[in-house]
Amino acid sequence: MDPHSKCHQEESFCCPIQLRKGKEMTLLAVYDIGNQKVSDINLDDRIFDAKINPTLFYDVVRMDLASQRKGTASTKNKALVRGGGAKPWRQKGTGRARAGSRRSPLWRGGGTIFGPMPRDYSFSLPKKVKSGSQLKASGGEADSFGRFFT
Repeated sequence: MDPHSKCHQEESFCCPIQLRKGKEMTLLAVYDIGNQKVSDINLDDRIFDAKINPTLFYDVVRMDLASQRKGTASTKNKALVRGGGAKPWRQKGTGRARAGSRRSPLWRGGGTIFGPMPRDYSFSLPKKVKSGSQLKASGGEADSFGRFFT
């Protein structure tokens, strides 16, 4: 039998993680929007006893914000600017500096050197980092009345 398919008898939802027997459990009251007690729920103490590492939260938030970036900034380099196919003047004998294209980055109307190009800013974190930060975030914080908000 699948351990994730077992549902609690008193609640109407399935437990997303398998809880081991013999571990300490915390009993929390569940209230509806009208501040009426609906039921009680047992939560594993490992959720609340997890040591909070701010670096994990920082990395996960940074990953989320980076994946939301569009990354569409773009400029045209020497190859993408229109024109400049013919050599403007011959290589030697004119007294001018040698030039191979009118679209050189040194010239007006030329391409941009090392300008931004479209790219993907997203990155991934190890599975244990993501799951660890989610477990610690789900622990929530208790207010002065002992209520938990997650």
